Amino acid sequence: MPTLGDSEGLTVGIAQIAPVWLNRDRTLDKIIEHVNAAANEDCQLVVFGEALLPGYPFRLSSPKGRGSIPFCKKKFMPTTYGQGEDLHIAIWPGGIHNTGDITRFIAMEARSYVVSASGLMRKTDFPPDTPNLEAILGKCPDMLANGGSCIAGPDGQWIVEPVVGKEKLIVAALDYKAVLMERQNFDPAGHYARPDVTQLTVSRQRQNTLKIVD
Repeated sequence: MPTLGDSEGLTVGIAQIAPVWLNRDRTLDKIIEHVNAAANEDCQLVVFGEALLPGYPFRLSSPKGRGSIPFCKKKFMPTTYGQGEDLHIAIWPGGIHNTGDITRFIAMEARSYVVSASGLMRKTDFPPDTPNLEAILGKCPDMLANGGSCIAGPDGQWIVEPVVGKEKLIVAALDYKAVLMERQNFDPAGHYARPDVTQLTVSRQRQNTLKIVD
């Protein structure tokens, strides 16, 4: 994860945009356009929503649009607080129901900045020439993913409140001193930790499907 410790601050950007559905080249064009726009705003980091380029399967995750194709996504992400994380990047397919509370409580728990980058998808974002467009959108709501990108400070307060329902490049300057101030109060991996009672062990050894024991 990025850290703020090498400098006094960091200017970050969140590109909350919709993909051009099933069109890799046009979606890449939008990504490059927003990378350049973020650079023009002096951003040192720009973040996009989850699975933006391939296109997140919003229809399948919609209660009204679930089809007969099941899918499952598993994640294993051990806590990184012990590694001195000052800035946490959380990416989402899109939805204030994810970002509205989780962004702030991660920030308060970690005493770090949290940047939540969400995708966006409206019926009007699907190109008219999308294959099987009527079947894809027939049971879907007008807003398949409403965004909700936001930034919380290490005190859990909003730096940028969730942005809902529109494409936008969100830019904010983050001050590293705020992290240090909050960790004087509470540090989950510092003075408040109890490694004598509980520890997390993470194996970084390369795994293999075959293990031979003589």
